[in-house]
Amino acid sequence: MKLANYFILAIFCALMIFGTLTLPNRGDLNANLNRETSPAGTPNAGVHYIRHAYHDAHTPNMVTVTLADYRGYDTLGETTVIFAAAMVCFLLLRKKRGQNDPEN
Repeated sequence: MKLANYFILAIFCALMIFGTLTLPNRGDLNANLNRETSPAGTPNAGVHYIRHAYHDAHTPNMVTVTLADYRGYDTLGETTVIFAAAMVCFLLLRKKRGQNDPEN
């Protein structure tokens, strides 16, 4: 069984290395991610969120409007992942009753 675990670990590490080889250099302005533009005819489309945050959500805090209204489903997904990871850690690390009792 140990050999199978090491084999799975080696495959995982190889996939992670293979995946990182195609990433652009850090700070590369010519990378596809940095060349993304707004839809045609809407220069500075990201400014829309700043200008209309209060009008759209009636909340003075722009960060709250962005996280809760504009990116609500994304934030809910991230929160769900963090909650699931915390529950897995709790279930793996909890101490079962009678497990380390000196009487047993």
